Amino acid sequence: MKVKRSSTSATRRGSGCSRRRSRVTMSWLPRDRLCSAVAWLLRRTLFIRRLFAPMTRYLRSLTGWTGERSGEDGPQLPDQQADLLEAGRQGRPEECGGSGGQREAKPRVPEEDPEQEEEEQEDEECDSEQYRVDNTDELYCGYDSTWETEQTEESPAASSQIRPQRWNQDMSSYKFNRFENAARDMHNYRHDYPSQIRQRWNQNIAFDYNPNLEFYLGNKPSLPDGIYIHDFHNEWFGNYTNLEYVHTFIQWLFPLREPGMNQEASILTREEIEAFLRNDTARANLLKSYELMLDFYGIELCDKKTGKVSRASNWKDRFCNLNNHTHNNLRITRILKCLGTLGFPHYQAPLVHFFLKETLVNGELPDVKDSVLNYFVFAVLDKKQRRRLIKFAYLKYDRKDEFVWCPRKIQMMWSAQSASKSQEGVEGENDVKML
Repeated sequence: MKVKRSSTSATRRGSGCSRRRSRVTMSWLPRDRLCSAVAWLLRRTLFIRRLFAPMTRYLRSLTGWTGERSGEDGPQLPDQQADLLEAGRQGRPEECGGSGGQREAKPRVPEEDPEQEEEEQEDEECDSEQYRVDNTDELYCGYDSTWETEQTEESPAASSQIRPQRWNQDMSSYKFNRFENAARDMHNYRHDYPSQIRQRWNQNIAFDYNPNLEFYLGNKPSLPDGIYIHDFHNEWFGNYTNLEYVHTFIQWLFPLREPGMNQEASILTREEIEAFLRNDTARANLLKSYELMLDFYGIELCDKKTGKVSRASNWKDRFCNLNNHTHNNLRITRILKCLGTLGFPHYQAPLVHFFLKETLVNGELPDVKDSVLNYFVFAVLDKKQRRRLIKFAYLKYDRKDEFVWCPRKIQMMWSAQSASKSQEGVEGENDVKML
């Protein structure tokens, strides 16, 4: 009889444990499904992410959910319970709450940035096969390597390209011809210039050694004006008359590997660039020159780490001057090229985005808009940033039938994506109203 009672007790204990395990499993199952549903909604659109972000953070803190989906082994436990269970398996009772042991706090994982996630997703899409552009596309430009997947861009065989049948001589055709001519120049810059042209230019400056570096170190004045770098920074800052009407200083402040209008300025050599990049004094002085010209254009540098810029307090007067004196468009193109050459390529995209926003969104600087689209955008060395800038420009451009700075195939995909997101946004707003 004792044996039978013991067997019955064991059976009851086993069934009780099974019921408890069942209740634990069933209690986690609804929560896991709910969290999976919330995660699906969060991944659905950026609009819903931003709308439900506060609610999601509250639910995560309340339930301890980490965002991991359930696998084949059943529902996932919260981090703390899983850690305690693992500690118990490894024979560490002090970490399971016994003997007063204190568990070390885990570092908080920063939340993911929805905008960064969207940019990374766009980058992956642009590298996919569907973004490959055939040279028969209506707006294909052989000098624009923005949509190539290779890291090293190749020079185009312009003479052997199969050119598509051009449309009638309307505004689109005129804009595309101008873009194609500009693209040739920007292609040469992004590819470090053809060797035969570089060799010819180097012959003209062989007599002088590192003139641009010596100027930026304060050892040599500019020619023909005879002004030292520190005099530019101290005496010319805010002197808008000199900055506007003197045309021989810009080649010294922002030297390139191509000649400019000042015949007494020297172009950069490869050795000079390498020495410049290793010299902290030269780089610091270049940053001061950049701020000098930004102030002249009504812009201020907000973040020296990222290159973010914004309107300065004097932006209205300076924008008016920029609209009335279009030769400054050439200067800005030179500045962008110099930033990419002499160690500040991450400054390029923020400045170009600023001009895109001012011209296409705010309606300012109408006489700068064509230069922004033909030259500024394509001076950006980072291909991914260049793609984002072009997409921003396309989505903000009024007459999309006249947008010629991107192949037609990609424009159609962007339009479809934009329409889909707009529809999802409307549906999301309707859902919110119904709650």
